[in-house]
Amino acid sequence: MATVSEWLVRLHFLLLVLLCCVSPSSCATIKFITSDPLIGLVGCHPHQIKAFTQFKNEFDARRCNHNYNGIWCNNSTGAVTKLRLRGCLTGTLKSNSSLFQFHHLRSFLIYFPLLIGSIPFLQNLTMLSVLNLYENHFSGTIPSYLLTMPSLTYLDLRGNDLTGSIKVDYSSRLQYMYLGHNHFEGKIIEPISKLINLTHLDLSYLNTSYPIDLNLFSSLKSLLHLDLSGNSISPASLRSDSNIPLTLAMVFFKHCGIKKFPNMLKKLHSMQFIDLSNNRISGKLPEWLWSLPQLGTLNVVNNSLNGFEGSSEALVNSYVRILLLESNNFEGALPNLPLSITVFSAGTNNFTGEIPLSICTRRSLTVLDLNYNNFTGPIPQCVSNFTFVNLRKNNLEGSLPDMFCVSASLRTLDVGYNKLTGKLPRSLQNCSSLKFLSVDNNNIKDMFPFWLKVLPNLQVLTLRSNKFHGSISPPNQGPLGFPELRILEISDNKFTGSLPPRYFENWKAASSSLTGKEDGSLYMVYEKNPYGLIAYTFTDHIDLRYKGLRMEQANVLTSYSAIDFSRNLLEGQIPESIGLLKSLIALNLSSNAFTGHIPESLADLKALESLDMSSNKLSGTIPNGLGSVSFLSYINVSHNQLKGEIPQGTQITGQPKSSFEGNAGLCGLPLEESCFDTSDEPQPQKEEDQDQEEEEVLNLKAVAIGCGLGVLLGWAIAHKSYHLFTRNLLRIAIFNILREVFQ
Repeated sequence: MATVSEWLVRLHFLLLVLLCCVSPSSCATIKFITSDPLIGLVGCHPHQIKAFTQFKNEFDARRCNHNYNGIWCNNSTGAVTKLRLRGCLTGTLKSNSSLFQFHHLRSFLIYFPLLIGSIPFLQNLTMLSVLNLYENHFSGTIPSYLLTMPSLTYLDLRGNDLTGSIKVDYSSRLQYMYLGHNHFEGKIIEPISKLINLTHLDLSYLNTSYPIDLNLFSSLKSLLHLDLSGNSISPASLRSDSNIPLTLAMVFFKHCGIKKFPNMLKKLHSMQFIDLSNNRISGKLPEWLWSLPQLGTLNVVNNSLNGFEGSSEALVNSYVRILLLESNNFEGALPNLPLSITVFSAGTNNFTGEIPLSICTRRSLTVLDLNYNNFTGPIPQCVSNFTFVNLRKNNLEGSLPDMFCVSASLRTLDVGYNKLTGKLPRSLQNCSSLKFLSVDNNNIKDMFPFWLKVLPNLQVLTLRSNKFHGSISPPNQGPLGFPELRILEISDNKFTGSLPPRYFENWKAASSSLTGKEDGSLYMVYEKNPYGLIAYTFTDHIDLRYKGLRMEQANVLTSYSAIDFSRNLLEGQIPESIGLLKSLIALNLSSNAFTGHIPESLADLKALESLDMSSNKLSGTIPNGLGSVSFLSYINVSHNQLKGEIPQGTQITGQPKSSFEGNAGLCGLPLEESCFDTSDEPQPQKEEDQDQEEEEVLNLKAVAIGCGLGVLLGWAIAHKSYHLFTRNLLRIAIFNILREVFQ
């Protein structure tokens, strides 16, 4: 008996057939990417639907996000031809799985899940051409039959726990083989040399116990892409006389411990992409490198290179489009860049002199990253033509050029830690794509740039440590604006004024709660070539006073929010609207003149990790709700006028005393002052005082007995000003003596 879901699917299928009769062009291969996989299977045969349902039920699929998954069926037979399951299934792929009912399956991609056990027997899937089991937990050896399957050309087993070796023969049709990040320990390299049809080979991070000899790949006459990153490579095989496939177009030799620039690359005239990053290469870049006729990308980031061999003309006339020289020892003037350059990164070096004006003639240049060098002189006016500009921590002078036009594609502009003066250029408001603007630690003298709120995408604004002045309150005393703003850093200036009650209301992006799936603020550059798609990441930098320390955030995650207004001249009350910023993790309002109470709404900031309100004029009590903010690991409210008991919570009582000192009315842990008044309680007498009083009482009793009542009364009257009114115990003793005498 068919289920309701199956009947619905059959109805969808009949409707599809009718649609095909009316419009044959509508009968293309069916693909679903929906939240309900059954509803999307309208192009598949009912038997295939049942098999897919059974296959899915073999696993724990509660974490499945079907937006990333897909199933494709043949438009005429209804047979499943392609499955893509990403970040989804958990369990063991068994040999009797319903998967093997898909006899027409051509492509099977299952990655980011948690499948365990050995790779199952897939040999009866004779039409399978693409098998991707990337980043699972498959263990054991690679089954030999995989390499002889009649249609299999693409095999991706990266990021598993596979070991051992493999047996291969020359009948394999494999062209793409990705085995990186496993535990083969080098035993697999020699057998792979028999797979003569390979064009793409990834053997990265195999934990080999001996250096890899590149000559082992000499039989792979069609090899285009080779990734040996994370392995030790034999220095001898990097010489110009090594026997390596001349067809190579892309090599990835990252983290290989290479000390000299590989001369074997000189004869590879098809070379388009070279990645030698994170090695120990010293000396100069060879001049012959620029004569490789198809070289488009060179990545030598994080080495010890210090210059360029030969004349600069060879570099200028090369075909290099992406040149990455970051974190080396390059010094002297910046060379003239290739005419074809699109991305140039040379941060963290020792370049000196002015930034050459020749960069303004490079029409294709989009990324200019020269941070952490020793450049002097002015900023070229053409920076408005680029997309990503990072000139942070140099010695640049003058003012920012006021040349930003309406068509500017600028997304990131970072000129922090220079010697810039003047005002912020008003033409910046033309940069509608601008997301990140940092001018911190300069000598810019200006008012708060309310006019930047017209930028629809601005997420980070850093004005710290300049000569900004004037009120930060909007003229209409309403919300500040800046709907996409998440990070606002204006500390160490001379800003004045107060914050209106609605100040933070329009920060829509910062008002959304964190979900744990946010991406960072990264600028991605993609390079397309016939052998693959390569992505380059350029990160934004910001100095943030976080948890009491000045920290540089290499990756600015704009999924969170941070505010630093410290060390200004701000006054008035802190608005309750601060509690609207649900993604706020750091708030620093210290060293101002804020008055009034600490807002109760701070307890609504469940993501808050760092709170600094020290050195203000705040009064009242600390809100009890702060004790329940579970991520709050740093709080400082010292040197205010607070009173009452400090809220008792794990996060607060674990703070040092210094976080609460300078508030005369505060009490409770972690301070030593108790919140209970003990001034009216009787104080215990010292032991020697008690002994002295007891001796006096005994003497008086003896006198009274020996001399009679008159003498005693006379003595008592003479000394009543001292003995009857100064000590209660003595008075009681005399009363007892008199009572004894009269008895």
